[in-house]
Amino acid sequence: MALTRMKFKVHGRVQGVNFRNFTQKKATEYGITGWVQNTLDGRVQGEVQGEDTQVQKLLKDIDQGPRYAHVTKLEKTGIETAEGEGDFEIRR
Repeated sequence: MALTRMKFKVHGRVQGVNFRNFTQKKATEYGITGWVQNTLDGRVQGEVQGEDTQVQKLLKDIDQGPRYAHVTKLEKTGIETAEGEGDFEIRR
């Protein structure tokens, strides 16, 4: 199983709409590790790691966002995988 790791930044109405919880729930569902957090400039950012097909499914979900979100742009970049990550966390 080849692992993929992506960092992402989500633009739009993405804070105050349950975005981080939505992302954590989906990541856990897909067996993906990593983290997500709000940024000071009103965006959401994070890193996701898992099987490529599962990572792509999660990124598609993130691009849609939860019900009250309005995603205008999803930036994503492949990065080096991380060792020893056990779950998906919400960073404050």
